[in-house]
Amino acid sequence: MSYDFFKQARIDRQAGSYPALSEEESESRKRAFLADLPPREDVWFFGYGSLMWDPGFDHLEAAVADLDGWHRSFCVLSHRYRGSPERPGLVLGLDQGGRCAGMAYRVCGVSQLKEAVDYLWVREMVTGIYDPKPVPVILDGTRKTSCWAFVVNPDHPQYMGHLEKTERAGMIAHAIGGRGPNIEYLDNTLDRLASMGVEDTGLGEMRRFVGSALEAGER
Repeated sequence: MSYDFFKQARIDRQAGSYPALSEEESESRKRAFLADLPPREDVWFFGYGSLMWDPGFDHLEAAVADLDGWHRSFCVLSHRYRGSPERPGLVLGLDQGGRCAGMAYRVCGVSQLKEAVDYLWVREMVTGIYDPKPVPVILDGTRKTSCWAFVVNPDHPQYMGHLEKTERAGMIAHAIGGRGPNIEYLDNTLDRLASMGVEDTGLGEMRRFVGSALEAGER
């Protein structure tokens, strides 16, 4: 179900009026990404938002991962997944600065990698707002490794990191998309982090702002 939704969303986006990579450009980027990987070796992917609670691809191992130099932020405009063209929402991007805890997934380089990359490309690389980048992480507090993460491109028109937190909170409070309410995405992320024993103060603060925006809307 998840793959079918993201695949249709990609088709709709490419046929619509919002920015989207052409099929040719998307495939070119994917081929270049796969060519950069060591042949037949296992690959780690880092999830910091919905990939933490809904990865959607087969993997050999999952581990809590700590990343320095990046933080999760509601900075990506969503016209489909968690919002609509009339009332856009926001989803998470991995932005520069700070620290971030998430989930890392080890994918078999022989039997799982091609299918996993195909899926992630449909899910994450529709518009080019994200760039796959290798980042150093610490797994389960002990093991160091390199992990591929989809980091946000701040020069992309979907990037909303410049908005005030209160403005972003108002968008999250009221937006609804094909995958459900925007606030559900925020709450799912917080719940997953809590189950991992992780407290994200920035995300907690955003949830309080969203609560205030909801209360203001009800008055």
